[in-house]
Amino acid sequence: MTPIPSDRLDAILARHDIVTAQLADGSADAGSIVQLSRELSELDGVVAAIHHYRLAEANLAGIRAMIDEPGGDPEMRALAAEEKPEAEEALEQAHRALQLILLPKDAADEKSAILEIRAGTGGDEAALFAGDLFRMYAKYAESKGWRVEVISESEGTAGGYREVVAEVKGRSVFSRLKFESGAHRVQRVPDTETQGRIHTSAATVAVLPEAEEVDIVVNEADLKIDTMRAQGAGGQHVNKTESAIRITHIPTGVVVFVQEERSQHKNRARAMSLLRSKLFDAERTAKDSARAADRKAQVGSGDRSERIRTYNFPQGRVTDHRINLTLYKLEEVMAGQALDEVIDALVTEHQAELLAAEGMA
Repeated sequence: MTPIPSDRLDAILARHDIVTAQLADGSADAGSIVQLSRELSELDGVVAAIHHYRLAEANLAGIRAMIDEPGGDPEMRALAAEEKPEAEEALEQAHRALQLILLPKDAADEKSAILEIRAGTGGDEAALFAGDLFRMYAKYAESKGWRVEVISESEGTAGGYREVVAEVKGRSVFSRLKFESGAHRVQRVPDTETQGRIHTSAATVAVLPEAEEVDIVVNEADLKIDTMRAQGAGGQHVNKTESAIRITHIPTGVVVFVQEERSQHKNRARAMSLLRSKLFDAERTAKDSARAADRKAQVGSGDRSERIRTYNFPQGRVTDHRINLTLYKLEEVMAGQALDEVIDALVTEHQAELLAAEGMA
């Protein structure tokens, strides 16, 4: 085990005491109370892990002292020797848990997310696959108690989506979905295929942390806002109302388009939210790239063009190429039921990479 510096742990415990005292004395203003409460919530878990680790450390030290005590009771020494492997395992687990909780946190992990799915190569099959992916994520979100709201959609001619953008609202959505960004490939026999040949098509997924106004400042002077008639399904109402909104961020060229709501005001608010998320994501990506110029995360760069996963229907398997994980649970994954198995493996790999980078592996 790589030792965890005791002074680092003592500093965390001291900070926890300070924050607790500041909240208890009632002198902080409303804004400070919110900030301190959030910090205390984060520190509580770390402090519990520290106490658990130090208790396991003290327990093992006591057992070792008993074994090494000259002239000690032979029966007690034998009993301590029996307990030693279990105590060592307990300390190992407590050490690992503390290492993980001390890893640098992604500030966006607690946020909701913007989910974008676009059909890639493969024509109608790609659009159908994009629809399958959206349903997979929607079912997964439902199992987590998250709420999915479509921001914009463009349906495929044979079903599915050429493009669909949705908000996934809930706690820690981004922490679970952020590794889904990239190119997803499907191999299956289309319903229209008479020769039984397997076709390959693709869809691209992008997951962005949903940004709040405090996360990024957008200057109104930098925006070009166009209103237009919504297109596509929606009946007569859609053709009569100038409710669709397109916002262009002139300095970056980022364009967002929202037409789902009948209210132009609601569409504008959603478009601004989507624009902030895109600009926030671009800013985060630039910082991450600068920080990780000399190393690439084992779970991939998050590049939208990077092929990350293959869904093979004839063999009933899902393969994540970043971590060489293959599950023969295609139906369960597509139903959102076994997606956690893939995501958990990606999170574990990411944590291992962070531990190595911090010199704690």
